[in-house]
Amino acid sequence: MIPDYQTLMLPVLKSCEQGEMVTSDVVDTLAVKFQLTQEELEQLLPSGKQTTFSNRIHWAKSYLKQAGLLVYPSRNHFVLTEIGKKVLSGNPERIDTKFLMQFEAFQEFRSRKGTQSATTDLEGKSGLSNEEATPDELLRSSHKAIGDALAADLLGRIRGATPQFFEELIIELLIGMGYGGTSENAGKAIGRSGDDGVDGVIDQDPLGVDQIYIQAKRYAEGNNIGSGAIRDFFGALNLKKAQKGIFFTSSAFTSSAIQTANDLGVRIVLIDGLYLAKLMITYNIGCRDEEVLHLKKVDEEFFEQ
Repeated sequence: MIPDYQTLMLPVLKSCEQGEMVTSDVVDTLAVKFQLTQEELEQLLPSGKQTTFSNRIHWAKSYLKQAGLLVYPSRNHFVLTEIGKKVLSGNPERIDTKFLMQFEAFQEFRSRKGTQSATTDLEGKSGLSNEEATPDELLRSSHKAIGDALAADLLGRIRGATPQFFEELIIELLIGMGYGGTSENAGKAIGRSGDDGVDGVIDQDPLGVDQIYIQAKRYAEGNNIGSGAIRDFFGALNLKKAQKGIFFTSSAFTSSAIQTANDLGVRIVLIDGLYLAKLMITYNIGCRDEEVLHLKKVDEEFFEQ
């Protein structure tokens, strides 16, 4: 029988005790450990694009990463953190979502403002029992949990990238949102020494009649943007004689920063890390559609004819 993703958490964590591991190798190793049959190994998700076993290992990895026990040094690779090593040194009998709730990073992930989802095991069940929820409620709950996990994954990768990558990502996102029309030069990252305090600029319209200046701060979680940074950006906009600016960060803004932006005489829009990840998902920047599900209902008018 294919183990559920929570049962796989401890074996996945143990798999990298000796160092960095490749996901595909872990899939092969654990398939042998759990004595899966060829039929079980070939069982696909309804999308037909991934095996059930690989998918469950992916979710085990994802949750371990959100708890801070794993990190992804490169694509399809993962390695233990110091916290992960400490957990394994305690010889736990099982690791599951209840176990992971002892870690502040995982608590923050599960309760993050604006992304809190029902407790979901991602096997088609949710915190609502079948007696309490309709099938479409269960499906939407699971869909939301998947989206929340994707947003957290995207944000983690952004924070691990270079500042230059972050600036270029912002420009690509804004162009994807329709700024600048179809012009190849609609936006550019200009965050270098002598940039007068701005990291990018993008045309607001196809002809470039009006421009929006951008500030991009790739900060770690908890290193929040204060009011001083907002005033500095305001000063940079004045130097450019600009009336509009967007301040992006991979962290968050303090309440004083938000108040300062509201009080200034120019339009400054603040985009924090969580909002940025949601925009990336909406406009398929750094992610892509894997499967589209259509929910259908009876056409009552058809039968009333």
